[in-house]
Amino acid sequence: MVKFFSLNLNSQQAAVAVTVSEAVELPQALAQLGLSNSRPVLVIVGGASKISEADFLRIQRLFVEVLAPIAQSLGAYVVDGGTDAGVMQLIGKARSQINGDFPLVGVAPIGKVILPEQTTVFSEDATPLEPHHTHFVLVPGNNWGDESPWIVQVATVLANGAPSITVLINGGEITFVDALNSVIAGRLVMVIAGSGRTADKLVSALHGDATDERAKQLAASGCLQTIDLEAAKEDLIKTITNLLLN
Repeated sequence: MVKFFSLNLNSQQAAVAVTVSEAVELPQALAQLGLSNSRPVLVIVGGASKISEADFLRIQRLFVEVLAPIAQSLGAYVVDGGTDAGVMQLIGKARSQINGDFPLVGVAPIGKVILPEQTTVFSEDATPLEPHHTHFVLVPGNNWGDESPWIVQVATVLANGAPSITVLINGGEITFVDALNSVIAGRLVMVIAGSGRTADKLVSALHGDATDERAKQLAASGCLQTIDLEAAKEDLIKTITNLLLN
């Protein structure tokens, strides 16, 4: 059953949210959120709470100078995990920093998030929602990673035939699952080399140097590409933009 409600996450902008229980409800849920027109979709997956400070500082530029401006210029939907941590926090802050107005859609398990004014928290590692997101789809689940297949499905419904890609930055164990779900859906995964952890394991696999079996299998799918974090801003923008236009 779809339930629609508003969220007050920051003073500058109201957000809207829906809860869903089945994938078949997604078209209705997204239409209730006002997200029914087809647009390019940029899915962002990767590190959350365990990004090192050094990696965090290095990848911040990617969000402010590349990913948020691309989404703004294309009017794209951006879809991620929606919580106030890691890459999700970075894209939220980048959207605010560039005064963006592109839809930023967080997909998160209802049993792991803390809603505004919520007085009872049922999980030790529950996390608040990122306050600069505009829309949230709250899905069934009491574990991190339960949202992974839903992120893929939300992106597919939103794109509705328009181009979509997944950008993978840093990441831990769940990021392997996120990458696999994108591959299963036939969505290209752009791995940001030099961003650390899972991303760099996948890049090694693409270069034939992997020791991680999951990375080898993903690299063999043909659905992974890579670009270096330290590439020129113009090259990063051109590469990712072209993928979202074709």
